[in-house]
Amino acid sequence: MLQHNPPLPMLTPKGEGFAHVLIDYGPELDLYWTVFITATGEVWTFSNRDVRASKNITLGRTQVVPPVADEGPPASRAASAIARE
Repeated sequence: MLQHNPPLPMLTPKGEGFAHVLIDYGPELDLYWTVFITATGEVWTFSNRDVRASKNITLGRTQVVPPVADEGPPASRAASAIARE
């Protein structure tokens, strides 16, 4: 577990926020970001695939594609993708 100081600005499926904590359960699992959502004050934990670093002009990151909300466990996401085809 790592506490960020200062917190990192992130884009999440719940909106923009600041990541205060990074949780790493090991090499075969996703990283988890604990983010304080700016608009609502809610605290959510997102897997690495569900968050994006915010725009940063200084670093040349001028456009960021927002993450898509998770639709459940991987098996259900695969089943819903097949159903859409």
